[in-house]
Order: sequence, then structure tokens, then C-alpha cells
Amino acid sequence: MQFKHPEILYFLFLLVIPILVHLFQLRRFKKEYFTNVRFLQQISIQTRKSSQIKKWLLLVTRLLLLTFLILAFAQPFFKAKDSKNSNNSMYIVLDNSYSMQAKGQKGALLPRAVEDLLEHVPENQTFSLITNSETFWNTDIKSIRRELQNLNYSPLPFQLESAMAKIKAHEPSSAKDIVVITDAIGIKPQQLKSIDQSWNTTFITPKSEQKSNVAVDSVFIAQTSTQFYEIGVQLTAYGQTKELPIALYNREKLIAKTMVPMETASKVMRFTIPKDDFQGYVSITDNALSYDNTYYLSISKPQKTNVLSIGEAEKSGFLSKIYTSDEFNYSNYPLRELDYNKIEENDAIVLNELTEIPQALQTTLKDFVAKGGNLVLIPSTESKVTELNRFLASLGNLQLQNPQASEKLITKISFNNPVFSSVFEKQVSNFQYPKTQSQFGISNAYPAILSYEDQSVFLSSIQNPLGAVYVFAAALNLKNSNFQRSPLIVPVFYNMAQSMTKTGVSAYTIGENQPILIEAALGKDEIVSVQNEREKFIPTQQILSNKVKLICSEAPQLAGNYSVYQGNNALKNLSFNYSRTESSLNAEADRVLSDFTIKPSVDSFFDALLTDRTDQNIWKWLVVLALLFLTLEILIQKLVK
Repeated sequence: MQFKHPEILYFLFLLVIPILVHLFQLRRFKKEYFTNVRFLQQISIQTRKSSQIKKWLLLVTRLLLLTFLILAFAQPFFKAKDSKNSNNSMYIVLDNSYSMQAKGQKGALLPRAVEDLLEHVPENQTFSLITNSETFWNTDIKSIRRELQNLNYSPLPFQLESAMAKIKAHEPSSAKDIVVITDAIGIKPQQLKSIDQSWNTTFITPKSEQKSNVAVDSVFIAQTSTQFYEIGVQLTAYGQTKELPIALYNREKLIAKTMVPMETASKVMRFTIPKDDFQGYVSITDNALSYDNTYYLSISKPQKTNVLSIGEAEKSGFLSKIYTSDEFNYSNYPLRELDYNKIEENDAIVLNELTEIPQALQTTLKDFVAKGGNLVLIPSTESKVTELNRFLASLGNLQLQNPQASEKLITKISFNNPVFSSVFEKQVSNFQYPKTQSQFGISNAYPAILSYEDQSVFLSSIQNPLGAVYVFAAALNLKNSNFQRSPLIVPVFYNMAQSMTKTGVSAYTIGENQPILIEAALGKDEIVSVQNEREKFIPTQQILSNKVKLICSEAPQLAGNYSVYQGNNALKNLSFNYSRTESSLNAEADRVLSDFTIKPSVDSFFDALLTDRTDQNIWKWLVVLALLFLTLEILIQKLVK
């Protein structure tokens, strides 16, 4: 126990006064003689005894009264057990991602968390509030009441590391109290390492009562024909789900609708649409999260892909049979006749068994890949490994090894690779294996597309944000390989040449910095904008010859179908969707957050904080005791004779 005013304790010496008053009576007694009557003598003895008891009782009560009164003025208290953190800065991290749409015992998780904050954060408490999309530094609950009441769901998933980085940057050295309000969907153990061990961190994890949910994960082109696309819609079920409706719309026009029995956790639904401009969405209806029930997509009418082959004509004949005039603009030039200015006009370039690649061509091809072009490298048996590796090192982490003259069978297909994503209806393990007589070894950090029987790589790729580089391990001429006669050659070369700016589904995830290429010829001061009927923004953009690279990192905020405009001219349709990383409602907060304090509500958090950080003053109890003994003294005076 400690005292706020310990100097007042010197007044305890005043306790001597009542003792002196009671022990040394100042009044003298005068003897009076009465008739010697036995009865009167007995009364005198009894009265004297009761008077002595009364005096001792009064002495005790007055001493205690004075003692408790002096102690009360000294203001004794018990020091708080967590007093060293009483001056910590307060930070509240509120998860407002779409997983907080889930229903808890008292309604949707996010509105309930906001209500909990408004009701139970002390009005005199200064804190900083960090959400997925907004930050409020050094404020109080009154100042941000309206902002909290109008807080919307964020298109960005909850990123604990980002919130912790903001807190650390704001006050690097101060002690901190951090309360994180989240459903813990998507939080991984490695993300918790971003929390400083010296911070006092508490989690409040509202829980969803419903654990089942179905999400539209993606849409892709499964098959193509002369006049139609067959698109695949990937559905993922979390928990136990039943049959649900699915519909496909072009603009606002219903194209198809059916029921989907979700008997498995993952299912692909297929729809057939005309091979034309398509901008619409796929929609399902379930009783759980709503943000992942709609997937927006844009598909452009296919344009011819420009393919340039560099190499001798007699070795490139098989390419002209693949890149036919109905879908491709194909041309072939020997290296000595190549016009470098034509390179940027193409979407894909095939280096077909060049014995050497001039430095000027290497520089041009590197720039070509950086602008979104696809490059296919077929080495020559006479190629020098050191020169090829110098060129490949400028494109990515892939190197060739010295050639080996031994026959090898190509037996393994990576069915999940984008090159084969729409080729096979089911995986096959037994087919007519092509072979090579001599081949280079490939060493890289990227997964193989085709492999030999000994697990070495036959075809690999270097994936760049815009383009791709495909590298074969062997020459494909008929003397060295029969791959030209294999059924695999058509889908491999067909898909390697496809440009994402001209084919495929244009659907992007909000918040991801995925570059987007748009074919447009812009002037020096011209810019493009992205807009729909609800939102308009100007993305970060870079002019690349006859193309424009867009980065949509901070916009849009709303999922939907958009168009890219150059002035009033619509250049291309795009679609943006919310991330599906929080579609699973089966969070394991208690296990993942086992090393941290977890509170059930904001109220319990601040109650515990107040209890641990507040000194226990007991002067009021001492005043009560003083009044009690004062009352007791009065009663003794009146009742004790």
C-alpha cells in the first residue's frame, strides 16, 4: 500500500491527545459521606465499574475515528499491477474486409464490431484507428463517430502485416496497446511475426455462426471452335452445401441459367457463348457471403495474332501449318534478312535454331518481352551454351547446360500449366511419346511444361508480368526429334503464341498490381481512363510504342465491368473482381492466435485494461470507517450508562 500524501501521517501523533484525556482525568472528585447503608454502597460500586467500561469504549472509538480520518487524508492506494504500461499509445485495427459480411449471433460481424466500438470505447480515450482502406491518427470516439457509422466493406483482404507496418512507422519507439478486431479469416502464422513482441497486443475475434459458403472463383475459356467459346466457371464450396442456381449474363441479358448440385468441393460449369465481344457476369445465389457470388468477365472478339519466325525456311515449315491465316498473321525471315523494326509489330517471336543471336537482336528481344511479347527459343545443336545463357540471364533465372547425345522420351505433361489449360478434357498417362536424339540440360526455378522420362526438362518458361519466354531443351528438326509429328506440337505452339491482349478472359483482381496491356497509339500528353456508370479513375500508365501499360493498384473500389477510354473512344473492355482469399469461413483463430490474448468484446478489453492499469484508492473506505466509529461513539454516549 502506498500514500499520495504521506506527510499527513505525521498527524498520527495526535492520537496521544485522547489517550492523555482519558488516562489523566483533569476533574477532582470530592468525597461526600452518606449514611452507612449497604444498599447505597453497592450501587456506587456498580456505577463506578460501568463508568470505567464506557470510558474505555469511548477511548477506542475515538482513537480509531482519528486514525482512519488521518489515513483518509493521506489517500492510501494499491498500485496497479500493470502501471508501467499506463501511458501506452492506443491503436485499434478494424478488419472491414468482405468476410466480415458473415452473420454472427447479433447480425453481420462488421456492423456489430462498429457498434461495439461506439458503445464501449471511453470518450476520453485517445487512439488511432486503422482499417483496410482508411487510417485515423490520434483521434477519439466522438470525432470519428460518423466515419465509423458510414464505414463500408473494403475490396482489399485483411492484411495484418500492412497494419503493423503503419503502426510501427507512425511511432517507432513508443510503447503500444494494440487491439485487433478481425474474424481471423486468412491470417497465417507467418503473418503474426509482423507484431513486435514488446507491444501489448490483444485480438477480438467475432465468429460467424454459418460456416458454409460457395464462391465463383474464376472463369476461363475451356474450348474454342469456329464460331463459339466454351467457357468454364470454377465454383468452390466450403462446408456442407446444397444445390444452388447459377446464371450467366451478357450485359444485363440472361444467357443461361441452371441448377448446380455441389456434391464435391470444387466444380466446373460450362457454358457456350458466341465468339464475339462479351462483357457480363456469372452469378450464383447462396445464403452465406454475397461478395463472392458474382464474377465479372470481359472477352474480346478474337483478333489475329501476329507471329514472326526467325530462322531458315526449311526448318520453319511446320510453323506455317500451325499458324494458319484464319487466326494468325505469320511471317518467317532468315536472320540475315530480318528487319528489326518489324519485331515490335508482332505478338510472338520464334527463334528457330539460330546458331547465334546478335547482341543488337538480344537487346531488341529483351525490350519486346518487357512490352508484353511472347518469345519462343528453339536452340540449335550448334548453339554455344555460354552465349545462350548470357542472353537468357537477361530475361530471367534460366540456364542451359552442355548438350548430351542420348535418346530420350518426352513422357510427362504438366496439365496445370496455362499452355495445356484448355487442351485435355482429362489427364492422360499413355500416349505416343516423342523423343529427341540430343538435348541441352535446363536448370531453372520455374516448373517444367514438358519433361523427359528421367524427369529432366524438355520445355520450360520464364514468366514475366506481361510476356513469357519459352525455352526448349533440344532442336526440333526432324533429324534430332520427331516432336514435329507429335499431337502435342499443335497445342504447344498455338498456346505459346497467344497474346493475352487479343484473346482470353480479361478479368482482374482488385488490389493486385497486375499490369494490363492495351493496344493504343497515344500522343505525348494523352492519357487513357477506366470507367463505368458508377466509377471513373485514371490508372498509372506507361506508353510502350503502340501499346499502353496500365497499373490499377488503388482503383477501382467496386467490382464490375469497365471500359478503357481514349477520350470518348472505347479501346477495350475490362472486368474487376474482389479477391476470393476470404471465401472460407472456417477460421481457426484460437489455434493461430494461441500466443496472444483473445477477448470476447471491446467492453471486456477496456474493462480488463481499466482494472490492470488503475490504482485502487481506499481513502473512501477509510472515511466510511471513520463515520462508522463516529456513529458508534454517539451511540455509546447515549446508551451506555
